[in-house]
Amino acid sequence: MGVPEKLAERMSMAEQHEYLRGRFSRRTMIRGGAVTLGAVTGGAFIPGGTAQAAVPAQRTASAAEEVDGALVAPFGRHLAFGTDPRTEMTVSWQVPVAVKNPFIRIGANPWDLSRKIEAEVRSLYTPAGVGASGDHTQYYLHAQLTHLRPGRTYYYGVGHDGFDPAERHLLGTLGTFTTAPARSEPFTFTAFGDQGVSYHALANDSLILGQNPAFHLHAGDIAYGDPSGAGKTTDTGFDSRTWDQFLYQTESVAKQIPWMVSYGNHDMEAWYSPNGYGGEEARWTLPDNGPDPENLPGVYSFVYGNTAIISLDPNDISFEIPANLGISGGTQTKWFEAQLKKFRACDDIDFVIVFFHHCAYCTSKAHASEGGVRQEWVPLFDKYQVDLVINGHNHQYERTDVIKGGEVTKKLPIGGTAYPETEGVVYVTAGAAGRSLYAFTAPDSYEGNENEVDSVSSFICLKDGARQPETVTWSRVRYLNYSFLRVDVTPAPTGRYTTLKVQGIAETGDRIDHFTVARRAK
Repeated sequence: MGVPEKLAERMSMAEQHEYLRGRFSRRTMIRGGAVTLGAVTGGAFIPGGTAQAAVPAQRTASAAEEVDGALVAPFGRHLAFGTDPRTEMTVSWQVPVAVKNPFIRIGANPWDLSRKIEAEVRSLYTPAGVGASGDHTQYYLHAQLTHLRPGRTYYYGVGHDGFDPAERHLLGTLGTFTTAPARSEPFTFTAFGDQGVSYHALANDSLILGQNPAFHLHAGDIAYGDPSGAGKTTDTGFDSRTWDQFLYQTESVAKQIPWMVSYGNHDMEAWYSPNGYGGEEARWTLPDNGPDPENLPGVYSFVYGNTAIISLDPNDISFEIPANLGISGGTQTKWFEAQLKKFRACDDIDFVIVFFHHCAYCTSKAHASEGGVRQEWVPLFDKYQVDLVINGHNHQYERTDVIKGGEVTKKLPIGGTAYPETEGVVYVTAGAAGRSLYAFTAPDSYEGNENEVDSVSSFICLKDGARQPETVTWSRVRYLNYSFLRVDVTPAPTGRYTTLKVQGIAETGDRIDHFTVARRAK
């Protein structure tokens, strides 16, 4: 496979050669480096493979002199499902300097961590002159675990020479994770976008931990290492060290709850790779079942119980911020429709939930609605009766009525129920995770403070920076403060209604919105 046409336009022949060489090397080493585990009675493991180590995501600085590992503590642990959440999990973490022989220990209880598995290293070098973070190397480590048991809680610890989590005085550094159950059961997940590093971001993390979700969806604009967000090397204020702060902040929750991210415009860090995702590939290991994991690493899907989750990359179709516009050449949308068709035909899947960054429907004064999403994906949401769409980008909470064909098919008051099989789609903007807030053109209207209006003035982002004014009637709930989304999924016997109970939760812990999505179980 050659360099995608969209990327080739920006690159010299030498850059194209280096890109293809790096792609081949990384694909071979990472796919060969997954750790395979077989669970047997008593929680012991049988190794089914070995991990490759020292896999740089891109060019690195000269090797730093290694320090005494006893003086270096891992931080920034975060989890992610593999393609099959029942049997696959990736544990990722960071160290501040180079260490020898990084590894993970894992077991069925905290006093039996005898299985020690080598970890993969991805070093990320930021040279002097790139924003404020000059000459800085970050070390990200990953252990991909497969053949785990469904519905099982595992204990794990991460370390390196000189720092062994199995030693008694380091047992407090252990974490846990739980794989998805083998069969459909009730579960909860949470979601938000646009987090960054702040007191509000930390407060939302603490509240999410209290919900005990099975996983969390992050709808893009993760850490804001690039605060400009245009996806260009001319962006100002970039600081790669922001990621150190972010991962340290998020560890309290992400070390035990899979943190499933999609990529927004602030996640395109153009200094590391032509598509802007070289830094993200160093930091995250996500399911690689998308249409092009190397060029679109934030596009993937997974199934948890009776619910299919699809992550998309709207930078590929964004008119407003066109740095990566057209990067997939249409393959992402083709893959997306194939996924929708597959999931709707599957007898074990009732709900299909899609999350990504740019908003299909929002009335913020900042970004409002993305015309590219309306053009490319909204018709597919309608055609395949998507049950819930979750976005970020606009820093606020807003929820629509039920929409189909661009029109309101049903007013959905707080506490109401939507039936996507016959009525349409509900869209939620949950972009108030921690960054500074935007504003609405209409007054707030939320649970306990309802202030309904007949219409709201807004706009759609079109090509070449144009903004087309529109007056909408679908803006049902608006809350201009920090918040996140909680979704409770309750399966049901065939022919009865299975439900998604969706709640908007404020940073204060107060509920600001709730509604139900109901569909007859297959």
